[in-house]
Amino acid sequence: KVAMKQYTHLNQTERNIIANMSASGHRLKAIAEAIGRNKSSISRELQRNRSKRGYRPKRAQTLSELRALNSRNAKRISSDIFNVATQYLNDEWSPEQIAAALPISHTTIYSRVRADKNQGGQLYKQLRCAKKRRKAYGKSYSTRGQIPNRRDISERPASVETREELGHWEGDTVIGAHHKQAIVTLVERMTGLTLIAKVERKTAELVRKACIELLTPFKEHVHTITFDNGKEFADHALIDQAIGCTTYFAKPYCSWQRGSNENTNGLIRQYIPKKTSMAHIDADFLDTIMQKLNNRPRKRHGFISPASLFNSVALRAWVIPPKKAST
Repeated sequence: KVAMKQYTHLNQTERNIIANMSASGHRLKAIAEAIGRNKSSISRELQRNRSKRGYRPKRAQTLSELRALNSRNAKRISSDIFNVATQYLNDEWSPEQIAAALPISHTTIYSRVRADKNQGGQLYKQLRCAKKRRKAYGKSYSTRGQIPNRRDISERPASVETREELGHWEGDTVIGAHHKQAIVTLVERMTGLTLIAKVERKTAELVRKACIELLTPFKEHVHTITFDNGKEFADHALIDQAIGCTTYFAKPYCSWQRGSNENTNGLIRQYIPKKTSMAHIDADFLDTIMQKLNNRPRKRHGFISPASLFNSVALRAWVIPPKKAST
């Protein structure tokens, strides 16, 4: 027997208990005592969420979440705003990025995406981490271990953010099935030029060698690299020494600080979906992916490809056009 508690909405666990005890023929009073609720709450729950197939706890939870979204106590978001948010999700924006651009919080976006999923919708597939269990964002610490002599992104020159100078890169790894083998990805922020290479194991030594091999031909145009916080980048100081650059690290759980890299990894996943074994992926296949990504026209560059733009800027034959005045 559980003591009565201050009223809160029923949760999924309580609804499962209600369904099981109700199906076993227990009276309302017994069910209420088992979860510490009032008998009238159990009666109302069963009447409100019973369908032709009886009381189903998962469906009851979904209906509850949908009612909460439209509750008079909930923050009202117009359908127009959420339609724009949906477009951004389809463009691979994260809820945090969308919240920065629209009058809607990232938690509201997550809530609506979950409710849409429970109704059979597909919005959840647009999330960067489309997993059953949501990733915990916003932590003030990292559980992935410490990286020696790590430079935080807050120390990076502010001019890097403008994307008006060639030579500022972002780096990450794309993991294969069962965390076996990986692909190292490097993206130049201004042009979007992409470099990728396979490593047999995601060790600091192999990742460091791959980064140096990829960047050496572009050594003159590598000033900074901003990495993810994975321990595979622990040899960043040796990369600095070999290439003559300065490496920085994005804040933990802030993948949008490496937006170019994250978006590019999403494009690579079109060719190498998640849970794909990388055992048979060779250098020729990766070279084909690089050629496609680097020679595909990009709207943000006026439909100039990353490769053409990089070569033009490197030869100082391309000038950044002035931004158009808003109308």
